[in-house]
Amino acid sequence: QVQLVESGGGLVQPGGSLRLSCAASGIIFSWYVMGWYRQAPGKQRELVATVTSEGTTKYADSVKARFTISRDNAKNTVYLQMNSLKPEDTAVYYCNAWRMVLTNKYDYWGQGTQVTVSS
Repeated sequence: QVQLVESGGGLVQPGGSLRLSCAASGIIFSWYVMGWYRQAPGKQRELVATVTSEGTTKYADSVKARFTISRDNAKNTVYLQMNSLKPEDTAVYYCNAWRMVLTNKYDYWGQGTQVTVSS
């Protein structure tokens, strides 16, 4: 059974920082691209950042230079360091793991963790 368990969300003031973690089980972690997505009220889920097993990263323009994604393959964990947080970063943040095997996509999601940026 695949599980992605996020932690680290909460309430933070504008300009503050948070570090999200996502612990994966039930998968061979190093085979998967790991990512963070977010969904604000009334909006579609959007990509925040992804990281391949080799460490190649990709970021949404809105978070570049503020957020850093990283992974520890030995701990089966992916992280999202969020700095200089803005009210518009408020959303539920979801962890994602995916890989392709030929034409089959294996795609898993965590339950989400709330991040609220407010004074």
